[in-house]
Amino acid sequence: MKKFAFITLFLSLFANAFAQNQPKDFTKYVNPFIGTGGHGHTFPGATVPFGMVQLSPDSREDNWDGSSGYHYSDKVIWGFSHTHLSGTGIPDYCDILFAPTIGEPEFFARGGDVGENGYASTFDHKNEKAEAGFYSVKLDEGDILAEMTTTARVGFHRYTFPVTNEANLIIDLKHRDKVLDSELKIVGNNRIEGYRRSSSWAKDQIVYFVAEFSQPFTDYGISTEANQTEKIEKAKGDNIKAFLRFDVSKPLLVKVAISPVGISGARRNLQAEIPHWNFEKVRADAKNLWNKELSQIEVSGGTDDQLTTFYTALYHTKIQPNLFQDFDKSYLGLDKKIHTAEGFTNYTVFSLWDTFRAAHPLYTIVDQKRTVDFINTFIKQYEQGGRLPVWEFAANETDTMIGYHAVSVIADAMAKGIKGFDYEKAYEAAKHSAELDHFGLKDYKRRG
Repeated sequence: MKKFAFITLFLSLFANAFAQNQPKDFTKYVNPFIGTGGHGHTFPGATVPFGMVQLSPDSREDNWDGSSGYHYSDKVIWGFSHTHLSGTGIPDYCDILFAPTIGEPEFFARGGDVGENGYASTFDHKNEKAEAGFYSVKLDEGDILAEMTTTARVGFHRYTFPVTNEANLIIDLKHRDKVLDSELKIVGNNRIEGYRRSSSWAKDQIVYFVAEFSQPFTDYGISTEANQTEKIEKAKGDNIKAFLRFDVSKPLLVKVAISPVGISGARRNLQAEIPHWNFEKVRADAKNLWNKELSQIEVSGGTDDQLTTFYTALYHTKIQPNLFQDFDKSYLGLDKKIHTAEGFTNYTVFSLWDTFRAAHPLYTIVDQKRTVDFINTFIKQYEQGGRLPVWEFAANETDTMIGYHAVSVIADAMAKGIKGFDYEKAYEAAKHSAELDHFGLKDYKRRG
């Protein structure tokens, strides 16, 4: 009896020690659907901390509550695009849309009744799932399971169709905002490449992409006019759409790398970040990245609902700003020239009017390395654009809202003694930006 009690005690202590050494799963308290209803303007799709890719469903094209591309009240998903804003009040991004369908390819989409949606599909929230770094939904039309995860610069799709030789992927480069120019190339039978240059909140935004498929497509067509396709290998213009046809008996995997610099940069990003076809590995890696980020703050006590509120809010602080450089450190500057990030990481999406109050002060406590990168990005934007950023994204200054709150971020970091950026240069940039004669500043100075 004593021997049995000793063994039981030993196993209990071993189990406790093992449990204590196991990494905690903070992601179980993240609910990416929080904020996707009401006026939250968040998106539920897959991304990694501060990543360049946000691979998420689009359920509407525009309007204020469509700023992130998705709203929980919607009943139709148009497709899945690779860039999304979170929490902003103006719609933009949602670049490079992919939509899986079965049967005759269609190049229009709308949120109407079943049978009138084109390449869009109705869906039910009970068939939808979102986690940190992963998203899935069962599309009603075609009974297609769409799953997605990401690395920093590559979106990874997995589509499970019923067995068919009429499975399609629709690629829509016109979707969302005004297209200035776009291009699509067919490269062999399992790869496409191209770019999309558009104007909306960002007046001149460009994203290059390269997509690879786990199996060859059996047919394709490129459209430059509504519902008219040609068997051409390259098309350029402002209304480019295409279909790729697959004969499927197993899940179709799609890797889509993006770049702000060029197609060659997107190729390098793809090869560097996902050189394989292991979807579950990428999903697990994304979850691990999120657990590392969320572990910066560990809380105890409280209910599961309170922990979900806390860690989802922390998750949302780590979706943006976004990485804005290729794997080889090249990036697009505010001067529209290609630069190399030497000694820092370049970022974009600086909603400074919103974030100087709480998000950036939080970063100075839990993420001083990125705080330094953000400020070094500000300094480079001053050098390339002539002043500190106001509300910058995708190498565009939108001048949204008032003031120039980059100076608050810089001053806070200085006050806390954070090193890693040039204090004199930062002060020069702040002083210069404060003394310009635009947006009423001349009158403020004249009247003291």
